[in-house]
Amino acid sequence: MPDRSRNRPRDANQLGKLIVDIATGEADDVPEDGGKNLAAVELGRKGGLKGGKVRAERMTPEERSRAASKAAQARWAKPVD
Repeated sequence: MPDRSRNRPRDANQLGKLIVDIATGEADDVPEDGGKNLAAVELGRKGGLKGGKVRAERMTPEERSRAASKAAQARWAKPVD
């Protein structure tokens, strides 16, 4: 099921109007595809599923340690809201 929450207004009044428009047929309840090529999206997802494992296998232990340290520093450097 597609995630449609990003396409909905956050304001309660605007959301109410959208719901009425959908119910009366003045608006479509079909999410926009964003102009993306579905075949390219699928290929990119397949590459993303195996990319991290392959990268980790190719790195030396020192490189993995350096990358992990850099990631930890980036996480702790972020301001807390």
